[in-house]
Amino acid sequence: MGQNKRVLIDCDKVKYNNTGLYTFCMELSKALAVIGDDYNVTPRFLVKKKNAELFDYADVRVLNILDSGFFRCREDIFHATFQFCKYIPTNKKYILTIHDLNFLYEKDESKFAKYFNRISKVVSRASHVVFISDFVRQDFMRIFGSLHCKSSVIYNGCTLFNREPVKSPSGYVPSKEFLFTVATVLPKKNFHVLPCLIKNSDFELVIAGKLSDYSKTIIDEAEKYGVRDRVKLIGEINEADKDWYYRNCKAFVFPSIAEGFGLPVIEALAYGKPTFISLHTALPEIGGKYCYYFNYKFEPEKMIKEFESGMNDFQKRDVSDQIKYAQSFTWEKAAKEYCRIYNSI
Repeated sequence: MGQNKRVLIDCDKVKYNNTGLYTFCMELSKALAVIGDDYNVTPRFLVKKKNAELFDYADVRVLNILDSGFFRCREDIFHATFQFCKYIPTNKKYILTIHDLNFLYEKDESKFAKYFNRISKVVSRASHVVFISDFVRQDFMRIFGSLHCKSSVIYNGCTLFNREPVKSPSGYVPSKEFLFTVATVLPKKNFHVLPCLIKNSDFELVIAGKLSDYSKTIIDEAEKYGVRDRVKLIGEINEADKDWYYRNCKAFVFPSIAEGFGLPVIEALAYGKPTFISLHTALPEIGGKYCYYFNYKFEPEKMIKEFESGMNDFQKRDVSDQIKYAQSFTWEKAAKEYCRIYNSI
């Protein structure tokens, strides 16, 4: 047996629930807590005091006010789980997970310079860099050039609801058959291109996720197509309600233009739903042959035809292949790969 590696894993981002980073930290930490001993890894999780109770199955280190100015790691290795990690130790080796370079696609020059410099600084001292998709890895190489350290691609796992399904959501209950999508409602999610899909049907479009000023753009498009009464922006939802919407929707639609992975896509595929996504960033890599794709420019009339064609084609598909593919993305598999990296440093 090799030497046991004590690893401190940054889970500060669990303070933002209903986000991809929350899911990443929670699901990876659970998997590491289960399999760590098998790989001679003792994980410990770095969290704020108010979030410590989420990790009742594991050892935690609670952040204090001194950590913001002078953060030191007492374990063998530190795992920075986000490219803009707030806490980077000055005294220990660390691995870094890069989820996306979305600032490249937001066309904001001030953000580009700021984020470019921040990522450059944290990468320069990393012992190993992990990308959550090959697309992100290639994006990084294109912008930053070669890495001084080793790198890997480790896919996220598929997270499915594992409790008793609810008979009805606690919030909005659709009155018609509906299309579903979920994410923080921001311009990069591109949801405003979706209302055109329901203009020739009786579907509702249910958009779940934390709302923002961008919501008005979606509503304006819904009014343009005369479907304002059937486009429902329902805000944040809990996991039980999300499970209900996935189970009961007619299709899942996700036209995002900035994704490092796209967890909702894998989730929708695992529910056996026809899944329509964009050709942008990491989505084609993750969706593969199991998704249907909107045209690159999201031309409305083409999108309508693509949606109708996809729905017709789905009736002839063997959905079991799609579900098996989605279920091949597991957090246990991701945790094993991270353990191998911890042991290699």
